[in-house]
Order: sequence, then structure tokens, then C-alpha cells
Amino acid sequence: MNALSHSSRVPAKTALIGAGGRMGAMLCARAAAAGLTVAGADQPLTPECLDAACLNAELALLCVPAAVFGEVARRVSPHLPPTAVLADITSVKEQPLRQMEKAWPGPVVGAHPLFGPNPGQEADLPVAVTPGHNATEEHLRLTEGFFTALGCRTFRTTAEKHDQAMARIQNMNFITNLAYFALLAGQEDLLPFLTPSFRRRQNAARKMLTEDARLFAGLFEANPHSHEAVRQYRQMLNLAAAGDIDLLCRRAQWWWGDDTGGES
Repeated sequence: MNALSHSSRVPAKTALIGAGGRMGAMLCARAAAAGLTVAGADQPLTPECLDAACLNAELALLCVPAAVFGEVARRVSPHLPPTAVLADITSVKEQPLRQMEKAWPGPVVGAHPLFGPNPGQEADLPVAVTPGHNATEEHLRLTEGFFTALGCRTFRTTAEKHDQAMARIQNMNFITNLAYFALLAGQEDLLPFLTPSFRRRQNAARKMLTEDARLFAGLFEANPHSHEAVRQYRQMLNLAAAGDIDLLCRRAQWWWGDDTGGES
């Protein structure tokens, strides 16, 4: 449970923009199950639709892709009550915060659920929360209250720390898989040699590199720290090319502590 959840407050009404998307639909369903008042809006975002969704909303949550985020923030802002908190759920925080702050003079808060649209029965559903301009403690707790009511665990960070972390965790996972399978593409002579560990990696990467490729590519480009993460990864490849495999193994085994058993 979030250490701040005892003092957080559930919004009286939340306007969820992008309610027809996978994440938006999931949040709407969880909010309804938790007894929260949520008004959803999706394309086409007409003035009438936005007026109805934003009427008396204490929190407006933008659940739209990074590629259209700025435009949607500008379209939504004129319909918000003056005291409403404008927040988002994108996987990058620095750029969306700037876009929301440009569009909305009121309180702005960034949020990132660190799970996908089908979390299942996972016990831990973390959400990173990043303060933007004019966001007081009350506004942060209001945003946290929405997510804790859905059974999530919130924690606070800065937009820069968030994006640095996601560049290394999310974006590097995408770009290394992308480069690896692009390298081997079309080499049919490899097919008789595929191992169980290769197939596990292939299966794990399938959705990311097929259904969600455009989404992850957009997040990679929107994150200002992505290219630095690639340069750091290239340094690791240079160590491999120089034959320093033992050094890389010792570094990698940090993730498993003393568990250094092999894989069949």
C-alpha cells in the first residue's frame, strides 16, 4: 500500500480522455468496479463530448499516445473547471508535462502505470507520479487517490528520473529486441537451429514488435534519454567484441544475486 494512501482523496469525478483505448478502457473498467465516478471521452473529441466529460471533473486523465498528446491536451483544456488537475498516463514524462503545462494554467501532474492493459490478478500494480507546475500536495494526493482506489501502489519521482529509468528499462528492451530480430530476419538457414531459449525470447518479443511496434517506437523517440541509453549499451557490446565476456557475466549476474545456475 502506498505510504501516502491514508491521506489521499478519491476525485469526486474523473474525466478520462481516451477511454476507448486499451489502457483507457482498462482504467474505466477498474474505476467502475471500485465505485468511482468516471466520465469517458474518445474520438471524435467534439466540444459537446468534452463538455459532458469534463463537467465538474476534479481530475482529467489523458490516456492518449505520445504522438497526439500535445494536440489532445490543447483540445481538452478549455473544457476543464478552473480547479481541475490535468494528468496523464504516458510512458514518458518530461515532454507530456511540458505540453500539459503549456496548455493548462492550472495544476498538472504526470502519472505512469508501470503495467499494461491486461494486468490480470497481479498483486503489485505500481504507478509513478511526477509533479508538474502548480501541483500542490493536495493535487498529488488527489491523483494518487484515483490510482490507489483501483488497487495500485503509487510512488513519487521526478520527470527526469522517470524518463532516465524508462529509457533503460522499457526503451532498451524494445530497441535491443528490435535490432536482434532485424539482424536475423530473412536467414532461413537458421530455422533448423532454433533453441528453446531463442523461442522463448521470440515469443516474449512478438507482441512488442508486431502489434505495439509503432507505440514503442514513438515512446523511444519521445524520451530525451533514449539515445544515451543506446550509447551505453553499445559500450557493453564493445566489451563483448573485445572478449570481456566474464566481466559482462559478472555484471549481469547482479540481477540474480548468488543464483548463477545455467540454462538448458
